[in-house]
Amino acid sequence: MCKSRWMQKIAGAALTVSLLAGCGAEPAADTEETPVISVIESGSQVSIVNSYDNTEELIKRFPVINPTPVDTPLEEAIQNRLLTGFENWNRGYDAWKAWGDILYTPESMYNVHGVRMTLEEYQQSQNMGLKAADIQMGNFNNMIICDDWCAIRYDITSTNRETEETSEGSVMEFVQFKDYGDELGVRVVEGWAGTKGADFDMMRSFLTEEEAAAQDEAMEELEAYVVPEMDNLEEKYPVLYPTAVSDEKGEQIKSAVLSDFEMWNQGSESWADWADSYYSSDLQYHVKDDVLTLDEYKEAVCASAEETEVERLYFNNLLISGDWAALHYQVLNTDLATRERTTNNVMQFLHFEVNGDDVKVTECWTK
Repeated sequence: MCKSRWMQKIAGAALTVSLLAGCGAEPAADTEETPVISVIESGSQVSIVNSYDNTEELIKRFPVINPTPVDTPLEEAIQNRLLTGFENWNRGYDAWKAWGDILYTPESMYNVHGVRMTLEEYQQSQNMGLKAADIQMGNFNNMIICDDWCAIRYDITSTNRETEETSEGSVMEFVQFKDYGDELGVRVVEGWAGTKGADFDMMRSFLTEEEAAAQDEAMEELEAYVVPEMDNLEEKYPVLYPTAVSDEKGEQIKSAVLSDFEMWNQGSESWADWADSYYSSDLQYHVKDDVLTLDEYKEAVCASAEETEVERLYFNNLLISGDWAALHYQVLNTDLATRERTTNNVMQFLHFEVNGDDVKVTECWTK
């Protein structure tokens, strides 16, 4: 019998992030290698970092536990912007907001827990979160950068300012950048932080009536989406924001991921048989606070499938670099008792071992 505490975590609709993207730690001392500039924000002077020449220093402060290649000038600039953003967050909200005038454009959008926000709405939500909790950053577990996209996974510690209770958590984000060719250089086009969760309605409160209506319409279109019948899996499960796959190993990983999508949609029993060839026998599957074995994961999926059908639709992102893949995809959930249909987005980071034609997932983190 499947343990009930796993069941809702495996279904796509239940995979959530409980904290706003972002975190704060004690500011590091200024050094010659980290030039700072002073700006006026909220009526007071704050210091922020803005240099493309300090990546080597910043990555020592914010190390990437599972590094992957950073090859092109654009990818190097994105890496710097991510590290610089974390440094400026550590200087407090006013510094982070001032940095936002550099990192974002007035047209930048950010999707927080399933709610698409303007820059101003995003900043308001961040400010509200920081008034309720002191959010401290841990490590970058992943920083996967492909073309003009990045996927990051990092740890946070949140302390409730009223109760002083502390909890651990993690955040996943997918962000698109663009080099605007001006003095500000590489800036955010749009970002996605976490997946739709219990705070969805609260996050929607930041939207205007027109924005909320537009989002409702987009969700209705997603609920009506039909996966096409065809043999070509790349066309059957398209990537909305495609990025390059640079080598043969990457193509093997991509093929395995697409096959997993196809087998998942064939039903839980077919997928459970397939899972033995897709996942390593010593798989570690991380979901919220649990780490499941392969047998436990399969058991949880099959038990959940008795109540909810979860169909995988298409990818927002499929970033592959080195031995890693970062997935952001859409699912359609159907309650088998009521036939109610709901949509959600899922984020995953997967580590692969590739030996010849043998491609297997050894570890996976899912939200």
